[in-house]
Amino acid sequence: MFPTASLRKLWESVIFEVNTVKNKFLKVLSYILVAVLASSLTLVLTVGLGGVSKLSQLEKLLLTYHVDDPDRGTLLDAAANAMVSAAGDRWSYYISADQMQAYEENKNNAYVGIGVTVQQEDRGYKIIAVTQGGPSQEAGIQMGDVLIKADGQSLAGLSTAERDALIKGKEGSTVTLTLLRQGEEVTVTVTRRTIQVDVAVGKLLSDGVGYVKIVNFNTNCYAETVEAIEALRDQGATSILFDVRNNGGGYAKEMIKLLDYLLPEGILFQTEDYKGATSKDMSDSSFLDMPMAVLVNESSYSAAEFFAAALVEYEAGFVVGTQTSGKGYFQNTFPMSDGSAVAISTGKYYTPKGESLEGVGITPQHVVEVSSELAAQIAAGMLEYTEDPQIMAAINALKSGK
Repeated sequence: MFPTASLRKLWESVIFEVNTVKNKFLKVLSYILVAVLASSLTLVLTVGLGGVSKLSQLEKLLLTYHVDDPDRGTLLDAAANAMVSAAGDRWSYYISADQMQAYEENKNNAYVGIGVTVQQEDRGYKIIAVTQGGPSQEAGIQMGDVLIKADGQSLAGLSTAERDALIKGKEGSTVTLTLLRQGEEVTVTVTRRTIQVDVAVGKLLSDGVGYVKIVNFNTNCYAETVEAIEALRDQGATSILFDVRNNGGGYAKEMIKLLDYLLPEGILFQTEDYKGATSKDMSDSSFLDMPMAVLVNESSYSAAEFFAAALVEYEAGFVVGTQTSGKGYFQNTFPMSDGSAVAISTGKYYTPKGESLEGVGITPQHVVEVSSELAAQIAAGMLEYTEDPQIMAAINALKSGK
């Protein structure tokens, strides 16, 4: 048996070791508990904020805590628009669900409405054109009338979107319009229906110049443009002047078919997609053997620019007007689950000779600048052709062959 003092010392040593191990264990355990609690708290916060997506978290925070109770749809539209813009491509764009109808109507060159073209002024909207055979003409609306009310609501000071919300509607529905005509109010009821937009309109000008205004390169562009050219040739046109000023472009396939009709055998158009895959569209040997010219301006985009560029590169025509916008990317439109869509640049366009117009555009051989006031009148179709200096410059150039 050990002596009492030695036994006590041994026992104290054992107790010390046990306490040391215990303290280490508790310390390690505390670290583990802190880590577990922190992880649990992070998980709770993440789940509570709507998942790992930063946008989902931000959406939930705004909808939960913002003092002004923001609208969720407005937040999502703004976020989608900002995300597309942040991609750094000026040509990609977001289309909200409430914009989709107008977007599709533009692509199809048809809309449900009353068939008038208007210009905003202080009192409301002045009628500057009435569609032939359209519902407004049938209701007796005249050029020069000023549209001041729709279903009793004033149109003064309303934006285009606010105006359209009152004027447009479902096919077969009606709208009661109040007009000012020679200082007196006139009330008419108009039945909305589908209006087909004229994509290409032809007119024989002086010196045998056949003028063809192409509004866009969307649905029916090729068919209507060729029809207009053939009608002008029957009327005695000896040259063709295309007007693609304020033309926002459209479907490449419509432009290619038109170029095939106009130009001899060769490359018409080239593309390269986001995967690097390339393609070339070709023309056959038949072509329109007539002097040609194209009117362009800073609002000529995409297909309108490449149309003009192809005529120049084939030496089939020349360009008159002002520098074009310089759009060299093409977009594909992808629908979203809420009825919205996003048009994303998925490739690049090139001229027949392989030139990109991105950020460059076309410099006309005959540069003719106009004032902003005159440009607005041209865009609204308010001038006689003899009052349009760009048209007159093109006529003179066609006449001289330069």
